[in-house]
Amino acid sequence: MGKVIALDAYNALYQFLAAIRQPDGTPLMDRKGRVTSHLSGLFYRTINLVENGIKPVYVFDGKPPELKREEIERRRIRREKAAELAEKARAEGRVSEVRKYAVQAIKLTQDMVESAKRLLEAMGIPYIQAPAEGEAQAAYVAAKGDAWAAGSQDYDALLFGAPRLVRNLAITGRRKLPGKDVYVEIKPEIIELEKLLKALGITREQLVDIAILIGTDYNPDGVEGVGPKTALQLIKIHGSLEKVLKHIGARAKFPEDPLKIREYFLKPQVTDDYKIEWNEPDEKMIIEILVHEHDFSLDRVQNAIQRLKKAYREYLRGRVTSLDAWFKRK
Repeated sequence: MGKVIALDAYNALYQFLAAIRQPDGTPLMDRKGRVTSHLSGLFYRTINLVENGIKPVYVFDGKPPELKREEIERRRIRREKAAELAEKARAEGRVSEVRKYAVQAIKLTQDMVESAKRLLEAMGIPYIQAPAEGEAQAAYVAAKGDAWAAGSQDYDALLFGAPRLVRNLAITGRRKLPGKDVYVEIKPEIIELEKLLKALGITREQLVDIAILIGTDYNPDGVEGVGPKTALQLIKIHGSLEKVLKHIGARAKFPEDPLKIREYFLKPQVTDDYKIEWNEPDEKMIIEILVHEHDFSLDRVQNAIQRLKKAYREYLRGRVTSLDAWFKRK
């Protein structure tokens, strides 16, 4: 059997929205002006994953925890400011800056999420609706053994207890560095939690403590003057977050109780109410969604569907190539 990867759906969709754009920063859209970049990335990238022996299951975010409210507000303000700067750059003809600001202004809407779920259902690819953080749910699925690893660009899955984290699955290939005319080769990477903890000489709880000192989604700024090396040293010397905070005193200012943040990482809100099954693709429904509703090319979609059907027969229900072999080819 192939390796099952529980993918952070929001993380992947944001990557598609950022990467699949016109040179001037405009996303792909259908004739009604609806953004389709996320559907294009989800469709073609998922097929590529399955063709390489990966059995993907996408995990969607639910209601964000209350601890995240300040960061959500910061992101909203940052998006609005970026949107204003993008419009100003466009009006002034500064094309190179339009894309940069447009990417920063990306917002994943509920309509986009629902259209992504519909497409996955038509493709026969399973998804899980998390009650809260998608990364926490993906980590839980992996920790239970229902997936080999969690897949995300962020490292939070390790803090939530995923035994393995696979990065760069959704963005392999050559990518342009932000703000530079330089391209780099992006390859998948695997981080194993136990090996990481052993190499650092710490526990998972201490890894969470280090992350809080540096900064997380629940306390973005971390502790002033404390970077990764300093945080590791402090935890190794003092043993726990409580003792470190007592040692550094007034330097530590948090929008939320840091001990509650740690508690959430160690005991996040997750669910056992999910079923992971891969089904035969529904060609008619895929064409309805992509071609008739969103103006994708019929020929390209039909060709991709044939690839998906072949991959389903060979990899999802039959023999598979290993994930390790795919990494080596990449």
